[in-house]
Amino acid sequence: MQWKTFNFFDVSQVQLPEESSVFGDDVTCLCTGSDSLILGTADGAVHTISPAFKVIRSFTAHDTGSICHMKQIEGTSLLVTIAEDLPNEPVLKVWALDKTEKKTGAPRCLSTVTVQNARRPFPISAFAALDDLSQLAIGFANGSVVIIRGDLINDRGARQRIVFESDEPVTGLEAQRGSVTTLYIATTNRILTLIIAGRGQGQPARVLEDMGCGIDCIALDKESGDILIAREDAIYTYGPHGRGPSYAFESPKTSINIFRDYVALVCPSHPALEKADSLRRLGVSQVDDIFNRSMFCLLDTDLKFIAHSEPLLSAVKSVFSVWGDLFIVTLERKIYRYREKSLQQKLEILYQRNLYILAINLAQKAGVDILQQNVIFRKYGDFLYQKGDYDTAMQQYLRAIDNTEPSQVIRKVGHLLEIDVGMRSTKSSKFLDTQRIHNLIEYLEELHDHERATADHTTLLLNCYAKLKDTSKLDSFIKAPGELKFDLETAISMCRQGGYFDQAAYLARKHGDNDMVVDILIEDSQKYAEAVQYIWKLDAEVVSIESILPIGIWKANTFEAYPNMMKYARVLLGHCPSEITKMFTDYYTGQYRPEKDVEPSTRPQPQASSTVQNFAALLPLPYMNVGTGTRSQPSEAQITTEAENLDASPPYEIPKPRTAFSSFVDHPEEFITFLESLIKQENLKEEDKVDLYTTLFEMYLDTANKTRDSADKQDWENKAKKLIWGKHLPISTSNVLLLSDLSNFRDGTILVREQEGLRSDIFRSYTAAKDTQGVIKALRKYGPEEPQLYIDALAYFSSSHKILLEAGDELNAVLRKIDEEKLMAPLQVIQALSNNAVVTMGMIKKYLSDNIERERKDISTNRRLIESYSRETENKKKEIEELSSKPVVFQARRCMSCGDSLDLPTVHFLCKHSFHQRCLDKGDEDANCPTCAPQQATIKAIRKRQVESADQHDLFVSELQRSKDRFGFISEFFGRGIMRPQRAD
Repeated sequence: MQWKTFNFFDVSQVQLPEESSVFGDDVTCLCTGSDSLILGTADGAVHTISPAFKVIRSFTAHDTGSICHMKQIEGTSLLVTIAEDLPNEPVLKVWALDKTEKKTGAPRCLSTVTVQNARRPFPISAFAALDDLSQLAIGFANGSVVIIRGDLINDRGARQRIVFESDEPVTGLEAQRGSVTTLYIATTNRILTLIIAGRGQGQPARVLEDMGCGIDCIALDKESGDILIAREDAIYTYGPHGRGPSYAFESPKTSINIFRDYVALVCPSHPALEKADSLRRLGVSQVDDIFNRSMFCLLDTDLKFIAHSEPLLSAVKSVFSVWGDLFIVTLERKIYRYREKSLQQKLEILYQRNLYILAINLAQKAGVDILQQNVIFRKYGDFLYQKGDYDTAMQQYLRAIDNTEPSQVIRKVGHLLEIDVGMRSTKSSKFLDTQRIHNLIEYLEELHDHERATADHTTLLLNCYAKLKDTSKLDSFIKAPGELKFDLETAISMCRQGGYFDQAAYLARKHGDNDMVVDILIEDSQKYAEAVQYIWKLDAEVVSIESILPIGIWKANTFEAYPNMMKYARVLLGHCPSEITKMFTDYYTGQYRPEKDVEPSTRPQPQASSTVQNFAALLPLPYMNVGTGTRSQPSEAQITTEAENLDASPPYEIPKPRTAFSSFVDHPEEFITFLESLIKQENLKEEDKVDLYTTLFEMYLDTANKTRDSADKQDWENKAKKLIWGKHLPISTSNVLLLSDLSNFRDGTILVREQEGLRSDIFRSYTAAKDTQGVIKALRKYGPEEPQLYIDALAYFSSSHKILLEAGDELNAVLRKIDEEKLMAPLQVIQALSNNAVVTMGMIKKYLSDNIERERKDISTNRRLIESYSRETENKKKEIEELSSKPVVFQARRCMSCGDSLDLPTVHFLCKHSFHQRCLDKGDEDANCPTCAPQQATIKAIRKRQVESADQHDLFVSELQRSKDRFGFISEFFGRGIMRPQRAD
């Protein structure tokens, strides 16, 4: 595979401070993590390096031995160091860099573990650790792998176990945590996996491939979870289940690292890389052959290119990434920084080499938005356009159509068609028959598909179809299935202007613009019966298009029959009165169901000339440099209602009947038919009943006055009389009186006096007529709802001896009701009856005796309560005085809590309850008796509420106004202490 080479990285040598010797010969290992660079030395010291490559902190991690491996846990301050001093066993330590020992000032050592390799003195060749340090893996040169498990952070002990042994040295370890934790083991001859946590733990290592790798030639891709193995012929990937894709790259390799999306390789001298052509390509002269060179490469394995490649005159000692950059350290102790260029810089490099496909892939991999990708498509289209590959260029313009100015592309196509973009269509139309017009049509069609076409674009596209005389293309564009591909309003408007009403109706109907269909059928075609049939097909109530599509696309269209029915009601009543009246009746009674068997005709009408000729004469060609006004067009799925069962149309909200009244102006017969149908409904709202009955009553009287035939007039008046006959009519009295007076309808004036229904007036009419039985009947009927009538009845019954005699026992019933409802006090009753000498004391003796007896009982009960409360108060005062002045003898022998015999220590309460001290929740002096505490808490709460209510004067006033017994209510609040002055806390 041929790898393209680019210079996507800026390389600079790090200028080390003069006094700095951080990367001396004694540096044995380094690690990065948590935005830190840490070095380990041969004498056991650890140095923290700043971004200026100065030592900012040093401490001795190991007293003996050389630090061979370190790991900084990302996102934490934890550092793991391993030192070995053969033939002694290696020592592993965990450090907390953010915690300091007070005596030494060095970081705190959290735990120390001696790594055991069955007493075999072999050096450590590999090291891996999980991020939580729950498991660490150490590989040795003798082929064994030791797993350390435990809580090393809190030093709660650790267990070690040799989990793998082989005859080949271990060259690399990598741990990957997922549903199971997998340890990848690399030796010189094999690649293996070992499950160290989760399902399958304890099973022997599984061989992935019988080919190993060298030290530093294994790396973990944290994004994919796979490992990368660098061998001389290629870079191989491995997952838990085996080998994955490989990338051929012929060259010896001494190390592999992952930096962002790149694979960093260090390749020593190789004959294939020393060829003159390769050296010239890499900028190295043939004189450099005398040096022992190595190559440093950064590969993008996904897009198959070399992001950076350069020869190094000195061998590479270390490769690490920190502070957002990649660094290499050579044996000459020189440090080079590799900083990735910005995406725009990389794209500019690709533009210079005309590698637009790779630029597109690079942008997509970087996750740039579609608008930025379209810029690359447009540049690619410009490049192909300059090469003369117009068809392919158009494909790129189509891909970038979302944020490309349409006029730019139209200008280019116009130039190919020899069109002056500033000319009118009449001058440029002669050039539209060239072979490049198909590119223009293709672009314009795509504009419509992306809903970016303006009315001018639609006009231009239709004009192109017409000039090509491609009627099939024109018809397929207009009648194309699926989503709308053109500006519907423009196309329909031009069809209507050209006299193609059936085509316009087809477009409107096809794309769900039902309002437009009705407009065309009535205003243009004047097919009123067909318009009524089409309205019958519309659903009663569906969400309007204006709420689905952005405002301003075209005038608001709906799927509803109601707006069209209201808009053309008067016109249709003049031509199809019975059909439209039935439609109104069904709709306003909730019985409207769209018909499904009526299909309005959409066949084109015969024309004197061809469609293409009419379009050519009608449609103007706009300027070629049209703007990019974006118009969202409705899709067929948005505006087409699926009617699976039109007979079972969902219920709709029935409008108020009064909304239809204005539609029936000058059509009284149809209006009366409509109103009579609506009043037959059940569950009508009261306000609707008022409107319907009042309007129908008015129409009956108006029709009767206009009728010359006396018999017909009598019939209409009888209907009006029947309408207001009966009880609980919705027509108001004032309306009936007004309409009857205006129409000289005397019967209505007479009937309304009987339908007033005012209870007080009815009662007074009986009293005025001295109709005692009528008074009694009205009292029994309306008294429970209007108690005031009992007071009026008392005055009436006591007005004369004759009336009192006719009333009989009804007087006692009235007195009883007044007493029960407390409508009058006994004194008020006596005052009312004493106005004349009709009622004697003997007649009300029982009433008075019952009241007096009840008052006596209440007084007796209150006195007993007062005496009881007084005695209880005196007893309590005496008890309190004895408790405060006399000794108290406690004779309880058992604990009130557990029931056992009392023993010391014992707690006695003044309430004569005794407890073990251990049985109480608390033994301090403030302890309360558990037995008496609930009762005491209740009394305190009652008293607290009384004190609080004493300050609530608004509550007192409002309750006093609502109370029937105000004296008793005031007495109750006196008891609560409302009038007692409050003591300051």
